[in-house]
Amino acid sequence: MPARFLRPARFLRPARFLRPVRFPRLGRHLGGVVLATATALLPAATATAVAPGTPASAAVTPAAEAATPLPLPPAVTIRGLDLHEGQLLKVDGLYHLYGTMYGCGFRWNIRDTPWCGLGVSVAPALRGPWTAPRPLFDPASTDPWTGRTWQDTCGATGQGCFNPRMIRRSGWGRDDDAFILWFNSPRHYNLGHAHAYNTMSCASAVGPCGPGPGAGGTYRKPTLSVCHGNGDFGFIESGTPGATPALVCTLPGTAQLNIEELDGSGTGGTGTGVRKVAGLSRVEGPGGWWDPARQLYVLTYGDPACGYCTGTPIGYATAPSLYSGWTTPGNLGWNAPAHGRRLFDANSCGGQPRTVSVLDGRPWQIIDLWLGTRNETAAATHLVPLAYTPTPGVAGDGQVWRPPLSLNC
Repeated sequence: MPARFLRPARFLRPARFLRPVRFPRLGRHLGGVVLATATALLPAATATAVAPGTPASAAVTPAAEAATPLPLPPAVTIRGLDLHEGQLLKVDGLYHLYGTMYGCGFRWNIRDTPWCGLGVSVAPALRGPWTAPRPLFDPASTDPWTGRTWQDTCGATGQGCFNPRMIRRSGWGRDDDAFILWFNSPRHYNLGHAHAYNTMSCASAVGPCGPGPGAGGTYRKPTLSVCHGNGDFGFIESGTPGATPALVCTLPGTAQLNIEELDGSGTGGTGTGVRKVAGLSRVEGPGGWWDPARQLYVLTYGDPACGYCTGTPIGYATAPSLYSGWTTPGNLGWNAPAHGRRLFDANSCGGQPRTVSVLDGRPWQIIDLWLGTRNETAAATHLVPLAYTPTPGVAGDGQVWRPPLSLNC
């Protein structure tokens, strides 16, 4: 779901991982076989380009490319695909969209609702064709932390389970190309655990994941100290070669943003991190990336948090270091809104920001185009390319302010 929520009354959730350039390896054997088989057997969803792209320019040298951002491709809307609060990953030339499924009848915050699980679809291009969603694990399998089924954990109270995020241990930690699924289960937090996060090892980028029948994977309740509670989350890769990615999380109550470094297994945290990024609170749907051309980390987030909203403002923060120096543009004036300059789009193309995924070196903002209902099966996913273009200006200089980010919806 979108925003998320605190203790029993509200349950925070969704946002991804980005490790674009390192992802071209997938299950070395899957690749075209998975797509060819799935496409032949399953109905395809459609995606449409909805914004004109900048004309392609002549080839440039690596040095020039580092100084001059590549032309932005057009935005894409994926419709007819029951995957939500998603994240994208590119593996062996194929795009993988991960998300929460609603089609079996899940209704958020309704007791004893069926829980449809977390799934993945595959396509040769962002516009598709996308294969029908494939479950990453069986909702009827055992939740190792409670000893009951995931259906009970995610459906009995209607709190759901959300934010599937797949990361790949490639170029960092054990560097074994293993795939690891993260997701959150609000009920774990409300049953007394310090946080709602879960991790499962996966046989491949399309699963199966976890220790269930035929999966052969593992489950771990992550050890975390900076990211705790029950909130939306995503991942951001480090700009330092060989360094592990970091978990970007929101906390319940104040919904502040925290960042925690992952350990070498990618299934827990090290305790290194930063609390209350740039002093932000009541935000959600975080995601971010390392911009090598600017030598800058960039985070985006829904501001303020808002569950299943059909138009949430989106803000940003930047830092030269992953674990320090985060700032947002200030504002001046009597009763000036704190978010006056840090917002770069007033309604996120009519949807709610989910997270950022980096594909082929380009960050993409993922937006859920919610319908505002308890069941969001028909909600579309909107993808908008991002580029950070710094502009001069500070609060009080009397000049026109142009945010360095924009959404070409």
